[in-house]
Amino acid sequence: MNNIELDSYDWRLLKALQSNARLSNVALSEQVNLSPSQCSRRLQRLEQNNLIEAYCTQLNASELGYQVTAFINIMLDKTKNGSDISFKTAIADMPKVLECYSVSGEADYWLRVISEDLPSLSMFLNDTISELPSVREISSTLVLSRIKYSTSFPLPNLIS
Repeated sequence: MNNIELDSYDWRLLKALQSNARLSNVALSEQVNLSPSQCSRRLQRLEQNNLIEAYCTQLNASELGYQVTAFINIMLDKTKNGSDISFKTAIADMPKVLECYSVSGEADYWLRVISEDLPSLSMFLNDTISELPSVREISSTLVLSRIKYSTSFPLPNLIS
């Protein structure tokens, strides 16, 4: 955890950027009630201290032709040397794998995967994931509908 002291202006900056990362420095400074130069210095400090990892655009998967989202549970064959390393390396190069987590419990890894349709997902699982040398078992759960999705973290409520 970072030990940087955050004041109410820092929290307001973070909250505003979570809502709209495309705000210009001037618009952002007006929203948090700071001068543009103060706003810029604070942003730079937040970035340098890794509180802001990146600025990105969230695309609409279904509008881009990805109609299926699935969560994939992977169990590795731990008897094979380097199974974790080779798995992580292979997964990092797969664009359809949006997220990968090392987890405790029944599975070793959870993946969030997108695919154009069910036949494409089946091919991806059978021809790509299951062919990785260390994969022992795969199970998948299909997303029927997304109820909530957020890229925002809970931040302190501040009185503006």
